[in-house]
Amino acid sequence: MRYSPEALVAFVEAAALGSFSAAARKLRKSQSTISIAIANFEADIGCELFDRAGRHPTLNEAGRQVLTHVEAILDASARLDALAVRLTEQVEPLVSVVMSDSYSVTFQGAVIGGFAASYPHTELRCGPSEDADVIDLIQQGMAQIGILAAQQRYPADIAVARLPEHAEFAVYVSTGHALAKQPGVQPQHLENERQLYIRTYAPSLHHGRGQAWSAPDYLTLLEFAVRGFGWAELPRALVARFGSGLVELPAAGYPRRVAMDVAWSRRRALGPAGQWLVQQLLVGGSTPQ
Repeated sequence: MRYSPEALVAFVEAAALGSFSAAARKLRKSQSTISIAIANFEADIGCELFDRAGRHPTLNEAGRQVLTHVEAILDASARLDALAVRLTEQVEPLVSVVMSDSYSVTFQGAVIGGFAASYPHTELRCGPSEDADVIDLIQQGMAQIGILAAQQRYPADIAVARLPEHAEFAVYVSTGHALAKQPGVQPQHLENERQLYIRTYAPSLHHGRGQAWSAPDYLTLLEFAVRGFGWAELPRALVARFGSGLVELPAAGYPRRVAMDVAWSRRRALGPAGQWLVQQLLVGGSTPQ
C-alpha cells in the first residue's frame, strides 16, 4: 500500500506536538487539511492512531507502533534526497552553520581546513547559537547545520547525530571576585552571588537562580565574568582561549562533561558540501575514506 508523504509528515508532527492545530501551524496548512490527512492515513492503516477522547489527541498503542515505522520512512526519504543531490553534484554556493561556543574552538581545527580545500567555491557562514536557538534557526531555514549540547528531545523535523567529542564545563569567576578566595565552594555560596547563565531567544529550560544576568551565548557570559559581574558555568576550552582573568572554582560536580550533537533539517536536503561537513564532524575531522 502506498501512503501519502504529506499524511506521514502530518502524522509525525501531530504526534510530536500533541495537537492537530499546532501541526497545522507548523506545516502552514489549515487544521482541516491536517485532520483529513491523518484521517485518511488511519483509514489506509485500518485503525485509529490517536485517542481523541481528551482535550488534545494522544497516540494510542497502535499509533506508537506506527510512529516508529513512519519516522524510519521519513529518515529513509531524507537519505534518498541527499543521495540524489550527491549524484547530480549540485554543489551549493553557501553552507550556513550555527554552533555552541562550547564547540567553536574544536570546529576551527581540521574540519574547517578540509572544507576550505574540498569546497573552495562554497561560502561557509558560521555564527554562535545555543540550544533552542540552534533548532529554531534550522527550522526557519536560516541555518542548514547546527552544533549544540545534546538535548533530551528534538522536534520531528530535525535530524540529529551524536558527535565523538564532548564539551567540558566548569564554574568560573574573575580573579578579584569574592568567590575566588573561597577554599571550598558549596551551593549556598553560589546562591548568594549573581549567576550568569545562558538564556536563548527561543523558549528553553534554562532558568537563573536568585539574582541573575543572562545572555544567548557563552562569549558574552565570559565577558561578564571577566568584569566581575558574577559566576558562570563556561566551556573550559573557551576559557582556555579567551578567559584571561578568570579562575576555575572547586565546585562540587565540576568539571562536567556534556555530549554534543550535530543537527539539520529533515525537510531540506543538505547539498554535497553540507553532507561532507556533517560526515567529517561525525568522524572527528579525520581524512575521508
